Amino acid sequence: MVRSLSRRAFLGGSLAVGATGLLTACGSGTPEDGSGGSDAGGAWSFTDDLGNTVELDARPTRIAGLNDAIASLWNYGIVPVASFGATALADDVNFGGRDTSKVTEVGTTYGQIDVEALAAQRPDLIVAHAYPVDTEGTLDPDKPLFGFNDMEQQRRAGQIAPIVALAMAGSATGVVERTTEFARSLGVTDEVLAGPKQDYEAARQRLRAAAKSGVTVMAVAAYPSDGVHIAKAVDDPALRSYTELGLSYPDPGGSEYFWRSVSWESITDFRTDVVLYSLRAMDGAEMLEQPTFAQLPAAKAEQVYPWEFSSMDYVAQARTIDALAANLEQARPVT
Repeated sequence: MVRSLSRRAFLGGSLAVGATGLLTACGSGTPEDGSGGSDAGGAWSFTDDLGNTVELDARPTRIAGLNDAIASLWNYGIVPVASFGATALADDVNFGGRDTSKVTEVGTTYGQIDVEALAAQRPDLIVAHAYPVDTEGTLDPDKPLFGFNDMEQQRRAGQIAPIVALAMAGSATGVVERTTEFARSLGVTDEVLAGPKQDYEAARQRLRAAAKSGVTVMAVAAYPSDGVHIAKAVDDPALRSYTELGLSYPDPGGSEYFWRSVSWESITDFRTDVVLYSLRAMDGAEMLEQPTFAQLPAAKAEQVYPWEFSSMDYVAQARTIDALAANLEQARPVT
């Protein structure tokens, strides 16, 4: 029996943990090496994607938040003081090569946040993501932001510092620009952003060129006892942005939001030239051990590649898009 995979369960890693068993220190909260921003002066305000305006007497410098969100700030030079998320920073691809001892990790399992430890870091601001509840991108203000277990936990965190919500809705192109707008409000300069933006645009052009081959792609999160969950490009910001660049991504159908959930026995009905596997679920080698999956054209052609969830900023997206383009350049039509 296949159960539907919620977007929250997937991104939070709860199913992955169930299926595969998958130095606390004070950070500076200021631009790394002084390169990420300018001197804070005067009052600061920012209206987030839930329509809430945060007003402070000065630009915030001690930032805490969801791993996925603070990764973007760090890529722009702002080192966070505290983090929480579904995994430890050392296990998150978005923090590869970072000295994570600079950050106090107050939560390494989804929804389990040590609020007292968070308060001890004296953040000026907390940043998290708001996920839609439907394809139209509707945000429900009565649902906790991603990373919080419930509204009570979110309320307690909000008593420590104001919370800014950035929406993970629509195309990643828009989410990246919105995240960058937020970073600019924190002092990140155009000079700092120029190089990463150039790399990002170059990666997008490379993917656009690679997509012209017409190979079809399917992205999945698979679990041994739970079946295969096929992502819908219209609901996933990154996948949606790829289709805007010309990637051929068939609609898997079904009435569920974000996913089409199918059994291992039924996966043979979904044939594409390329399969992307989530790094937060079974990997490609494990999926190939499933007899039905091994019969797919993409599997036989060895065109099964990683599907990385990367933070929504120029740096991370450039890396991920470039890697995807490189894989598509070597792929060929097999369906």
